[in-house]
Amino acid sequence: MAIKFTDDHEWIDINGDIATVGVTNYAQEQLGDVVFVELPDMGATLDQGGESGVIESVKAASEIYAPVAGEIVEVNEALNDDPALINSAPEGDGWMYKIKLSDPSELDDLMDKAGYDAHVEGLG
Repeated sequence: MAIKFTDDHEWIDINGDIATVGVTNYAQEQLGDVVFVELPDMGATLDQGGESGVIESVKAASEIYAPVAGEIVEVNEALNDDPALINSAPEGDGWMYKIKLSDPSELDDLMDKAGYDAHVEGLG
């Protein structure tokens, strides 16, 4: 298992050819209290960098982007009833969806934890 990060503050936890995707703690802090989450449809095919959902908070709505291309194999139904899981456990129970990778080499485009931490620090 390896966790990678995007410039847009999504994390992806890779386990074989299936990866779990969510938003980072930094992202949820910027959003504030999450009140609604729109998840991708089961079986949908996403392109790397394509919109995969929306998070609405008391402050704003923010698009979520797919860190890699692939097919949605599971969505976190718990977020329908409790979108605040994104605030309380963004990198745990607040995950958004699982995707079957169509091109594992796309993972090379993503940052490791140290790279992401430096990216966030640069946002000041």
